[in-house]
Amino acid sequence: MASSSLQISKISKRYESVVALAPTDLDVGEGEFLTLLGPSGSGKTTLLGVIAGLMSPDGGSVRIGGMDVTYSPPYERDIGMVFQNYALFPHMTIEQNVAFPLRMRKTASAEIRRRVGEALEMVRLPHVAKRYPRELSGGQQQRVALARCMVHRPSIIMMDEPLGALDKKLREQMQLEIKRIHRELRTTIVYVTHDQEEAMTMSDRICLMNGGAIEQLGTPDDLYFRPRSVFVADFLGESNLLPATVKSVDGGYVDVAIGDAVSRATGNGAHFSAGQSVKVMIRPQNVAVSANGSGVLTGRLSEIMVTGSLTKLYVESPISGMPLLAAAYPTRNGGTQHTCGELVSLSWQPSDAVVIADTAAA
Repeated sequence: MASSSLQISKISKRYESVVALAPTDLDVGEGEFLTLLGPSGSGKTTLLGVIAGLMSPDGGSVRIGGMDVTYSPPYERDIGMVFQNYALFPHMTIEQNVAFPLRMRKTASAEIRRRVGEALEMVRLPHVAKRYPRELSGGQQQRVALARCMVHRPSIIMMDEPLGALDKKLREQMQLEIKRIHRELRTTIVYVTHDQEEAMTMSDRICLMNGGAIEQLGTPDDLYFRPRSVFVADFLGESNLLPATVKSVDGGYVDVAIGDAVSRATGNGAHFSAGQSVKVMIRPQNVAVSANGSGVLTGRLSEIMVTGSLTKLYVESPISGMPLLAAAYPTRNGGTQHTCGELVSLSWQPSDAVVIADTAAA
């Protein structure tokens, strides 16, 4: 990772008996796009608020660009903020809105005009400079909010659910816009969302939070293909989590008993021992479905769903305690046809199955 733009050390926050944020350490590299992801109450908004100076921590430190800003007000932190509700001034034109941070910093008029023009060009809206926010669409207003945030060239841009008010198609377009701008500016971005797909699409790294603590920190691939806990596997994308028991360990692979079948899976660098109760995670797109035969598991096809680009099959296993199993493959005209009620076999490659400690059984 590049040199740190943001360093968080032992930051914590409580509200009486409620732990909003357990002591947390986090380094964000220069020019990195880091997403704080998690369900409501996970601590991501509290962490963002402490970084931005919108709330004071109970302990720990925040350093931006090497400077301790733990108790500094927001305007002394060299950050820019983008919110879900745009927060544009309705009585100001677009160029006046974008110029506002520079006027507050008493920047020279000629420099303001130049930077405002550059910022509006960056978000591809130079033609709306004389309009008012009410004359723009939601997506355009969010791009203006982004231009206003960038215009004073902060070292860190913080975005709190910035696309939450947009419809799906517009949200996807804005994701591409933000990624393009980040690629061109290489500004450090800390982005808060509860949307797993958004985090996977946009991030260099994802900080997945749960219960006021970091559950796992890594690249989208790390969290999706190599989850370290059942929570991570279940929260990020759809997954099959099969109850199993460890039979033996062979290098990086683990042989597990799933019902009466023995299958091989990757250990993901964790330590396992014979007899241990575990979960085996397989993503639906990595499950192969065939006629009842030589698969790892057999079951009865209970539901078929065509979502457009994907066809999903749901299979009931006769094994007690086994959840409904999901398989997915690209929808093709004239592809393999299945019918509800038929017996099918499920199989997968060992490299696509990950063993995870079953903390509930510990």
